[in-house]
Amino acid sequence: MIIRKLLMYVLLVAVACLFIGPFLWLLATSLMSAGQDVFTFPPQFIPKPVSFENYVTAWTSIPFGKYLKNSFLLLVIMVPIHLMLTALAAYPLARIEFPGRKFIFYAILGTMFLPEEGKLVPLFIIIHKLGFVDSWMGIVMPGLVGGFSIFLMRQSYMALPKEMEEAAVIDGCGMLRTWWHIMLPLVRPTFAALSVFSFISVWNSFMWPLIVLKSDDLFPLALGLAYLLGTFGGEVKTMAAGTVISLLPVIIFYLMMQKHFVSGLQGAVKG
Repeated sequence: MIIRKLLMYVLLVAVACLFIGPFLWLLATSLMSAGQDVFTFPPQFIPKPVSFENYVTAWTSIPFGKYLKNSFLLLVIMVPIHLMLTALAAYPLARIEFPGRKFIFYAILGTMFLPEEGKLVPLFIIIHKLGFVDSWMGIVMPGLVGGFSIFLMRQSYMALPKEMEEAAVIDGCGMLRTWWHIMLPLVRPTFAALSVFSFISVWNSFMWPLIVLKSDDLFPLALGLAYLLGTFGGEVKTMAAGTVISLLPVIIFYLMMQKHFVSGLQGAVKG
């Protein structure tokens, strides 16, 4: 039993090193000075000496602050709206009987199996017809709802006992009040887990902004980093520094929400 547990811990540590290794190499690369070789083997995870000049170069060579502000603005707009629309759309699909409910759910589920690249052309045509090309609306509208998010929230709703809604109806609650005051607080862990997925999706959005935007004044950070690559070409250290800066908000947000993350996914899977 002890040997089995020890082997399990060794395996877990090996898998953890496999996943965290590239990030540590990225961090070490960003802290290397100009004279240090990035591509040494084995990789050098402790730069000697440590230098922050790459961060200064990455921040000043492109309008990094503007791209960072644009990404935060997209988060403030898109994440709350996405969460509320998703939670509201999933509720009737899970708890209310109406004609065509299964068909609508399976149609939404079917969008999860379409490759993202296959949606780009029809999405762009719609956005172009609406006159939202090169605007905030052009970025925001396609990301306000998603099949995976609705599926996740629906599974979480389905795990709740029916008696809670019946008790709310007896107390005089309408359908919307029951959802807001009873059901939504009970799926809070899944709601928090979904917020992490939504945060990462919006923060890392690259392909759609690249297609729909023309003015670099609206570029999010992920797209702005492509300019950094174009400015410095093969300068890996500067690119590594810019990438580390872009990762910090995601890491901080995940650390804030991690206690809800696993429990939220477990609740959705059980449903």
